[in-house]
Amino acid sequence: MSLTVVKCGGAALAKGPFVLERYVEPGDSVVVVHGAGTRISAALVAAGIEAPFVGGRRVTTAAALPLVREAFRQENAALCADIGPRAHGLMGDELGLQARHVPELGHVGMLLPIVPPVLSGLLGRDTVPVIAPLARGPLNVNADDAAAVLAVALGADRLVFVSDVPGVFVAGEVVSDLTEGDISALELSGGIVPKLQAAVVAARQGVHVTVGATAVTI
Repeated sequence: MSLTVVKCGGAALAKGPFVLERYVEPGDSVVVVHGAGTRISAALVAAGIEAPFVGGRRVTTAAALPLVREAFRQENAALCADIGPRAHGLMGDELGLQARHVPELGHVGMLLPIVPPVLSGLLGRDTVPVIAPLARGPLNVNADDAAAVLAVALGADRLVFVSDVPGVFVAGEVVSDLTEGDISALELSGGIVPKLQAAVVAARQGVHVTVGATAVTI
């Protein structure tokens, strides 16, 4: 049985119900990792808390962290409702995900390639783990980074990035494929930066990676 990791961004979730079957093959074992960018931004604005981005990753202060966690909890519940009874919602810090602290970004971490026993056990059942990207601490983890690290750690066959855009745009057009060299030559900024960095991390380890309609290869 092949394993697919699906990363669904908060912006995509804000546009309408998530249909898992669009992104996986029948019979695949599936793990879903999600963001919550739209919810997090709204909650922080309402609270008057600034949360700038550095290299496409959100700085997370002590004041912001509870709001980030609650936004992830809400997004997780909504996504599980979309997926249906197979979904098993998991907050990453409670699951046992571990991360290396990145102090310059505040309460933020880079996920370590460690698979908690609970997650391994769920993959042996007709269950879809739906993971909010927090690590013990708690630390906020960029969802793109988390999906790539988990795909590698789990030995996944495929990693699918789902966002609110159809793929990676170059010169105004969605491209069908990008190599690591192509990506290095592009002048990019914003949220696409961590997404493509994460895609390369997984592709280097033999995972078949797509960002919308764009395949990322080495």
